[in-house]
Amino acid sequence: MRGPPDIWSTPRIFPHRLELPLDRVVVVERSEAELRAASFLDDRALGPAARPLSVAWAELGHHVPAAARRDLQYIFHIGHVGSTLIARLLGELPQVLALREPLILRGYADQLGREGDPDCFWAPQEIPARLDALTALLSRTFRPEQRALVKATSFVSDIAARLVPAGSNALLLWVPPEVYLASILAGDASRQEVQLLAAARVARLNRAGVAPPVRLWELSFGARAALGWAVEMIALRRAAAALGAARVLWVDFDTFLAAPAAGIARIAGHFGVPIDRAGAEALAGSEIMRRYSKAMEHGYSADLRRQVLAEACRTHAADLAAGLAWLEQVAAGDERLAECLRFAEGRS
Repeated sequence: MRGPPDIWSTPRIFPHRLELPLDRVVVVERSEAELRAASFLDDRALGPAARPLSVAWAELGHHVPAAARRDLQYIFHIGHVGSTLIARLLGELPQVLALREPLILRGYADQLGREGDPDCFWAPQEIPARLDALTALLSRTFRPEQRALVKATSFVSDIAARLVPAGSNALLLWVPPEVYLASILAGDASRQEVQLLAAARVARLNRAGVAPPVRLWELSFGARAALGWAVEMIALRRAAAALGAARVLWVDFDTFLAAPAAGIARIAGHFGVPIDRAGAEALAGSEIMRRYSKAMEHGYSADLRRQVLAEACRTHAADLAAGLAWLEQVAAGDERLAECLRFAEGRS
């Protein structure tokens, strides 16, 4: 990419990330095929031929066309609940441009989480315009009949209600705590992720006002794993309340896997995408359902997932029990988490 691009003329110029100290946006050129293939639209998706270009915010955000589309829709989730799979399935439909985990959203989540704080780069009065520019950038598609669908990173759920534009909907993906914990305990990478994200999750939970405050050094490994379910479910429940019941669809991933064709049809309908029974069944029987969605070269399936989770429950029974006990303990003093647990039990 050479010289300042006409960013608003094509969705090929994709907003990659923020350079917050410089108040700039790094953009990269991506084809429709590249966007469709990428599991994550972060640095992992940048090949050796990528030529990132840094653009001043004043050049970009202050020139949003009045007629720009602002109709993207969102998938939010608690992590490890099939969001990449569902985004890939929907991305097979010609009416959907699926964008998986744009890195730029993390910068927005960071700054909106600091809104009004002395260390925030953005003044509070600037934020609506910056959100509008983000919405317009991510709403661009390659054809008029397409509509963008963004699958966010899990911790972006803290700002979910502010991201979904008027007239658009959101899918909220989750599983009950025992299933979530088993999925986390099952893999080496996800177990490492527990430790890497623990401090940030404690900070998020404490910012939400849990009492008494959670102290990281007091948490067992099982409790640290359960911390992920707690903060993400509280965030999703808060987003659902702000958006309203008509604009959100809650989907338990295990329920989806039990009847994927029906699940695909239901989700597509929520997003206003027409699909008939044959089309939903074709997607449910496609190769995508037999692959690991984050790395399509590896096979995976619902049956294999059940086996992996069952083995994790046996191998890590103590951590699983500790995590569930910690959730109950915190919920005894925090009504928001108690509501999440009742929701998981089908009682709210």
